[in-house]
Amino acid sequence: MNAPASPPSPYAAATTNSKVESHTLSVLVDNEPGVLARVVGLFSGRGYNIESLTVAEVAHAEHLSRITILTSGAPETIDQIHHQLERLVPVHQVTDLTMSMRSLERELAMVKVKGRGDHRTFALQLAEAFRARIVDATTESFIFELTGKPHKIDEFIDLMRPIGLVEVSRTGVAAISRGPDPI
Repeated sequence: MNAPASPPSPYAAATTNSKVESHTLSVLVDNEPGVLARVVGLFSGRGYNIESLTVAEVAHAEHLSRITILTSGAPETIDQIHHQLERLVPVHQVTDLTMSMRSLERELAMVKVKGRGDHRTFALQLAEAFRARIVDATTESFIFELTGKPHKIDEFIDLMRPIGLVEVSRTGVAAISRGPDPI
């Protein structure tokens, strides 16, 4: 006699029945050792992916930091992540900036491109079109600094690949809500 099949994981079931969405979560936490490890551990322990992660102190006197996490999953999975983050002890507030529809997201990238002649000229023209700044230049390469929405940076990088892309360094998404009120 065969043993009954085990029920599917609730995480797997959620992703097969719903559309995968990308969400930006802002997490206000105590600025103390081990907090980031606990937040990241929550994601890795449950098999969630972090696409972008930025952390910085935002209120020195109160010893608070903001962790901005870009993650994706079915709506049920995003809700689960939100609720599990709220239950962590050092977490003060979790806000899904994607749901508020009143937020700004930006990312900084430095892009190194090599090239001579026409490739060099074309790289400079593209940089101007994307409003990228030259922060370093040699006779054979440039380093461009570019700030914008992640998809804008992705487009710039894709255009630089055939010209002579050498390497890319990105900060990850920083996000904030619009208007006079804090999140």
